[in-house]
Amino acid sequence: MSDEQDYPGYREPTLSVLKRFGATVWSEIRARTTRGEFEGLVLPRSETADEHHVSLKLASGYNVGLRHDTIEDVVKLGFRRAEYAVPEEEFPYDPAKPRVILLGTGGTIASRLDYRTGAVIPAFSPGELYGSVPELADVCNLETEKLFGVFSENIGAEHWRILAERCGRAIEEGYQGIVIGHGTDTMHHTAAALTYMVRDTPIPIVLVGSQRSSDRPSSDAAQNLINATSVAAHGDVAEVLVCMFGPTSERYNLLHRGTRVRKMHSSFRSTFRTLGDVPLAMVEKGKIELIQRDFLKRDPERRPDVHACFEDRTTLLYYYPNMNADVIHGLLDHGYRGIVLAGTGLGHVNSAAFPALERARDEGVQVYMTLQTLWGFVQMYVYETGREILERGVVPLGNMLPEVAYVKLGWALARWPDDPEQVRAFMTTPVHHDMTPREPVEGYLVFQGGVPEVQEFLRTIWM
Repeated sequence: MSDEQDYPGYREPTLSVLKRFGATVWSEIRARTTRGEFEGLVLPRSETADEHHVSLKLASGYNVGLRHDTIEDVVKLGFRRAEYAVPEEEFPYDPAKPRVILLGTGGTIASRLDYRTGAVIPAFSPGELYGSVPELADVCNLETEKLFGVFSENIGAEHWRILAERCGRAIEEGYQGIVIGHGTDTMHHTAAALTYMVRDTPIPIVLVGSQRSSDRPSSDAAQNLINATSVAAHGDVAEVLVCMFGPTSERYNLLHRGTRVRKMHSSFRSTFRTLGDVPLAMVEKGKIELIQRDFLKRDPERRPDVHACFEDRTTLLYYYPNMNADVIHGLLDHGYRGIVLAGTGLGHVNSAAFPALERARDEGVQVYMTLQTLWGFVQMYVYETGREILERGVVPLGNMLPEVAYVKLGWALARWPDDPEQVRAFMTTPVHHDMTPREPVEGYLVFQGGVPEVQEFLRTIWM
């Protein structure tokens, strides 16, 4: 057998180490290294992986890399070729259950791992999803449709328009709920976009993804998908929502509004948080427990107002100290029609930006102010700087999140391209709680590790 068949992905010097001990890919081994003893299954290496490590899958399900020059001895215990194909079975149909459509954008819900390339290959057909998450059959009659397959960082206005139009057609086709599989990095942007593009939806539109892919023991994919599908099929909240892990204990998911949700951690499964408000609901094993009571309810007779449009010449500018006015001038030179500022404090930028803001006002470019702090309200009447910015035509947006304001402005500019007063009226009018009159008392909680109050609180839990 060739090295490509017995040792796929391995190169020198690691290849010689495996050959010396008679261990090929898919061998079960016990390896003694300078860093301890490891037992597991030798995996193929990705074609783009380095040449210095042996990939080993441990009994825990996690993988570890053993550097070739730390390996002192290897004992071959057996041989077991892993089969990573996603099982596929026919999704059972039950006329008593609601119809739900899952629209795919490229986010991974259920998956298998291709060790040749290192890529996670998503399972997406109803049969594949049923084979991976059979509990879905207890929830609904699930149909799937792949709209596109892109990484979430590549999703933008073009994809938002396609999604909005497909959601409108799905409502006309009589589905009782819509689930959208989406990568987590920009899920909150898409949720905000669909909130404005699909107004007055009569059914839930639920975005869901996973922080950790299905081949990992700590994956959140199955729980997220079951709970999101349950909300789409049986929930009474007919809004654009995000359904993702709540606490790290795996107990329940949280249901967030598309206008108040944000990804707040790069890797935690509980990364999505509602900011400036509290989540809409908890979802545990498909059961929905409402936290809020003020929401748009499911109503099959309501007709949606779908306007799938977006002005691409809209931007979100994060202010930073020493920012020069030419940053704004450059946007104006390139024909941008709308700017959302994420200002410091109560909504401030430096005085160096004032001439550029005056130019934007004079040229009819709409400029709005949000906050970098994410919590709190724009209050531009408090300090002189804020009042001077107001005089230059910048409009405050309460406690609207910066990303939400960007999406809302891009949609409004495309919806009313020749009516700046209508755009401004829409931007300053709350839509699905994108601005709220106040923040909840218990909403802003940051456990700062190490301080006495938090340590005492943790002791009462752990003792």
